[in-house]
Amino acid sequence: MASPTEADWIEARLVAARPRAIAALLRYFRDLDLAEEAFQEACLRALNTWPRNGPPRDAEGWLIMVGRNAALDQVRRRAKLTGLPDEADISDREDVEPELAERLDAADYRDDILRLLFICCHPELPATQQIALALRIVSGLSVRQIARAFLVRERAMEQRITRAKARIARAEVPFETPGPAERADRLAVVAAMIYLLFNEGYTDANPAGDRAAFCTEAIRLARLLLRMFPAEPEIMGLLALMLLQHSRQAARFDADGLPILLEDQDRSLWSQSDINEAHSLIDKAMLHRRSGPYQVQAAIAALHARARRPQDTDWEQIDRLYATLERHTPSPVVTLNRAVAVSKLHGAQAALDMIEPLADTLDGYFYFHGLRGALLDQLGEPTKAHEAFDRAIAHAGTAAEAAHIRQHLDRLKHGNGESTKKI
Repeated sequence: MASPTEADWIEARLVAARPRAIAALLRYFRDLDLAEEAFQEACLRALNTWPRNGPPRDAEGWLIMVGRNAALDQVRRRAKLTGLPDEADISDREDVEPELAERLDAADYRDDILRLLFICCHPELPATQQIALALRIVSGLSVRQIARAFLVRERAMEQRITRAKARIARAEVPFETPGPAERADRLAVVAAMIYLLFNEGYTDANPAGDRAAFCTEAIRLARLLLRMFPAEPEIMGLLALMLLQHSRQAARFDADGLPILLEDQDRSLWSQSDINEAHSLIDKAMLHRRSGPYQVQAAIAALHARARRPQDTDWEQIDRLYATLERHTPSPVVTLNRAVAVSKLHGAQAALDMIEPLADTLDGYFYFHGLRGALLDQLGEPTKAHEAFDRAIAHAGTAAEAAHIRQHLDRLKHGNGESTKKI
């Protein structure tokens, strides 16, 4: 049995290897379910053999080889053919790794993750199925995590992913990178998938936690896309946006795991290297003169990053940028975010008037009820604020979110009339 330390490094290797290993297995078998099953079998064998033998020189290659052999064994069993050698014979053959690397076509091996992303985002599938399937297959998010990101029930998301797999199988989708004519449409969905992955990890209070690792994975995937499509300004904007948000990671939670509001964060802890890289990407994107939603969101984040003090924040420009974003991608969540800027410029009542029409659409959204409670608190409506905070706790996605709202409830209970800031 692996020790806790061993389990940690093994888990990290498996998580990092998953996208390329799954992609290579899919290219070999052209069957999503079989590729997933093969990877899981390879992971089980890694947990059994790596603690004894140490990690192989090429963890991805090892997992691909073992997973492929396990899947072939399964196919042969189904056909009542002879099985493969014993597990020990497969697991201990370290000298086959260089041979495997030579057998795999170098271009295909390098591009497998990108190919897998584009398969999941094939136009045969509705957009919601494309993103959900990519999050499940490429990054290994659970159905529950994906359902929370889409604000739908877990059962509904499971059915959506199952239908997507079946539709790909029926359509016999080719495993190939799309040509220029269809690249733009698929690339937009791939970008959306990557940003959803980032957001899934962004709320984790533990920088070393499993969910927080999704941020690093999303940034890595965005870098890969940008290398493949270096002239796409929206991919530059996406990477810049994630770098700017990730730059605040060290300042976003206190020692107890409670969120620290943006205006209360120690800005000296923000990663200046991430911020500088993001600013450079934004400048390059602007040269293309093709504005898009990720570029606008990155510009908003950049305004926060440039403010040395909270009071230096250019809320007027942020409000204008959110208005631009509403035109690009009308969304109740965009309007909710814009309401924060409106509250800074025109007061809590103006912001509350803006978000009240969103009540039905965002009734299951934690941040809607949290912001509404904060605005009602500022307006001196403690009873209504208490009700809104109760609703926020009911929809909290993490323990940290729930604990933060409980702080507001405790303050309301004890009658401290301090204004609530942005959540």
